[in-house]
Amino acid sequence: MSELAVSEYEILLFYDPNAPIGAESLGYAKGEGYALRDVDILKNKFTGMQLEELADRLHVPIDGLVNKDHPDFERYKDDSFSDDDWIKILQKNPQLIKQPIAIRGHQAIFVKTPSDLSRL
Repeated sequence: MSELAVSEYEILLFYDPNAPIGAESLGYAKGEGYALRDVDILKNKFTGMQLEELADRLHVPIDGLVNKDHPDFERYKDDSFSDDDWIKILQKNPQLIKQPIAIRGHQAIFVKTPSDLSRL
């Protein structure tokens, strides 16, 4: 059973409002008039199952959800972590989640530019 409520009729956008690409993607989606449900990853905490489902939908391992370019990643880069460890780290440090992530129906993508949303 899916923990992420998704629909073919709307985009589910996970974003960090403090990250330029997150704010730009949200603005683009609203400006284009997309049916949208936006989730601020700093305010809405993920369950372990939700993180696993996100990784599965994106076809990446759990550590593929980690933004290795984020400054806070420095303290984790030299260690080896299990999937369960990464889930706990991401739950405590949601700013480390690579974002924005957009889902529509069965499609999920990491948004690199706001216009990527048009691919869904």
